[in-house]
Amino acid sequence: MKELWTTMASLMGVLAFCQTLLHTVIPPELRFAVLKLFQRLFNCFSSYCYFEITEIDGVNTNELYNAVQLYLSSSASSTSSAAAATSNRLSLTRGLNSSAITFGLSNNDRLSDVFNGVSVVWEHIVTPRQSQTFSWRPLPEEKRGFTLRINKKDKPYILESYLDFITEKANEIRRKNQDRLLYTNSRGGSLDSRGHPWESVPFKHPSTFDTLAMDPVKKQEIKSDLRDFADGQAFYKRTGRAWKRGYLLYGPPGTGKSSMIAAMANFLGYDIYDLELTEVNTNSELRKLLMKTSSKSIIVIEDIDCSINLTNRKKSSNGSGRNNGSFDGDTRSGPGGPIGPGDPDNNGGNNNTITLSGLLNFTDGLWSCCGSERIFVFTTNHIEKLDPALLRSGRMDMHVFMSYCSFESLKILLKNYLGFEEGDIEKEVLDELAAVTNEAEMTPADISELLIKNRRDGHKALKEVLEVLRKKKSANRRRRVVAEEEEMAEEEEKRALDSPKEVGGGAATGSVDDNNVNVDYKKGGNDGEKDNGRLCN
Repeated sequence: MKELWTTMASLMGVLAFCQTLLHTVIPPELRFAVLKLFQRLFNCFSSYCYFEITEIDGVNTNELYNAVQLYLSSSASSTSSAAAATSNRLSLTRGLNSSAITFGLSNNDRLSDVFNGVSVVWEHIVTPRQSQTFSWRPLPEEKRGFTLRINKKDKPYILESYLDFITEKANEIRRKNQDRLLYTNSRGGSLDSRGHPWESVPFKHPSTFDTLAMDPVKKQEIKSDLRDFADGQAFYKRTGRAWKRGYLLYGPPGTGKSSMIAAMANFLGYDIYDLELTEVNTNSELRKLLMKTSSKSIIVIEDIDCSINLTNRKKSSNGSGRNNGSFDGDTRSGPGGPIGPGDPDNNGGNNNTITLSGLLNFTDGLWSCCGSERIFVFTTNHIEKLDPALLRSGRMDMHVFMSYCSFESLKILLKNYLGFEEGDIEKEVLDELAAVTNEAEMTPADISELLIKNRRDGHKALKEVLEVLRKKKSANRRRRVVAEEEEMAEEEEKRALDSPKEVGGGAATGSVDDNNVNVDYKKGGNDGEKDNGRLCN
């Protein structure tokens, strides 16, 4: 054994001497050329090709590295994927503002993946970084990167599509893991410290389509439309349309319009931009706000009929005696109605200068295309007050009526608040609920308040809801009867007022039979009587 160690020590000494001699005799350029030659020879005989994806690209972070890291994390955490079966050592991380723990490759570990039937190998390489000289941006102490190994014969078929797939998958994972944000425009168009006109807070609204008190058929229709929109990039590109969609939610207050918006955001994983029009001064500022919104977002204008004066032009023109349907795109809308540039009633006040044409361009003009995969949502309690130009297809593609609570909606509320399924309620009570709910015309918000107040005693809550629904149904019937009686009385009074006019007065042509003289009554009242008397005499 001693002789073996002596031989090995002598051999190590000879190798060290030869290495020193080679470094002294052979110049570095020649050594590099020889190493390069051996590497090329190895690549010629190897059946694989290798691609390196480093964490730092110059002085910037490599986005592809982050995408690969997220993708491999999801593959490693999935129990059904091929990557999970080939990796026995994983790292666990939880990022800032993240709601989930993610898996990742450990340092210098390998992981296999399969794409379109082709097997590839990823290796996470981490090496210490040499002591750096002066730099404007300090670099990490470790040099990190991924190495992708693909068979040469498969490279032309999967490389580009595989990387695109990884990028898309990483974006989807990022949206699911990170908390969504709720944005609002800054007061008076001011900018924050980063120069953005939007302020944000984490969006944690718990509303979903499962908890939304709405007709299930209508909910399924909306979900299908949203799913088709999110998956329709190729369709919108092929048809030459901007990748956006408009929703108009209208109905009485308390019918769940805001909850619907939150459910849409949670269903798609989109951020929400809540646009407050009263804080926007000009059309130009409105366009800048649109430019600063991100893709995969929902842009909301709630109670649009109350934000600024955007009432129906036809009604306003008929009432004011102006030309029908005419509209000056430069007319400014203030609290008191349209104000012209030289209107003396303006008095230099700080009236809102957003125009209807500016809002239309915001939703359906050229500026609405500076982004993709965005949904515009308007809400209103009075759809008849809105101008028809806002309601047409292309701006508001889907008009969703948020109605009073129906029987189907009531069953969803009973399940959400009391945990009652349809089989948990007596058939007589269920039949009576079905008979009174639609005619009671109560909003889901009103019924939810009753259920919250008595949520500790489900049967008491159900009894109180049924009692209130009965009272509301009776009150609505009495109100309809009174309204019908008043309408009939008004019609009778109108007929009574119209009858004397037809008999004795007004502009009419008559004759005097006694004297066989035709008389043209041009005036009514006393003048007519005087004329008649003069002619008769």
